[in-house]
Amino acid sequence: MDHSYRYIASLTREPFLFYEMRSTAKLMAEGNSDDAIVKEIVEQNLFQYPTEKSITRMAKACIKRLHALEDDALVSAIASQPTDVAKQICLYALMKQSRLVWEFMITVIGEKYRLRDMSFGKIDLNTFFMRLQEQNDTVASWSDTTITKLKQIIARVLVETEYLDNRGADHLNPVWLHPVLENAIRSNGDTAVLPAFNCFSEEVAHE
Repeated sequence: MDHSYRYIASLTREPFLFYEMRSTAKLMAEGNSDDAIVKEIVEQNLFQYPTEKSITRMAKACIKRLHALEDDALVSAIASQPTDVAKQICLYALMKQSRLVWEFMITVIGEKYRLRDMSFGKIDLNTFFMRLQEQNDTVASWSDTTITKLKQIIARVLVETEYLDNRGADHLNPVWLHPVLENAIRSNGDTAVLPAFNCFSEEVAHE
């Protein structure tokens, strides 16, 4: 994973999008070209959005995020696996695309699982963003409105992927990493993300 890339706040416009990702993945798994996928989504109004422009923009965003997986088998899995498995793969896709989510899931969520500290609250999101604002000029330049929206979206992602029971939950649930995703993560050499899914390789267990 290349971490020289910048932090971007596009998450405010392109949140988790599970329904849209699944629809797009089905078309991609059938071997359609990116252009054909966008055309199909717009013509059928698959996302049920009000304007063609918004559908086109979101279809392209989903395609880009699916390509971030660099794994056709995972794209097919989003299309065909049960919802909980597909959502977990969508979270991995979002992490691969968003440095912000990648770092939050590893440094905050993964660290909590590692320490078996299941407490969770607004303070965890606040601390994460405060630290980023101190370390990174781009993040420091974001408005309070943007930061607030990003916190809300990340919290919503955690609810949608069942890390949290609801937005007001004060503890993390112990998630289980589905084998189809675990195998892909290992073969992609992305083992650094495993703690974010409450998964620790053997070496860590013996430390």
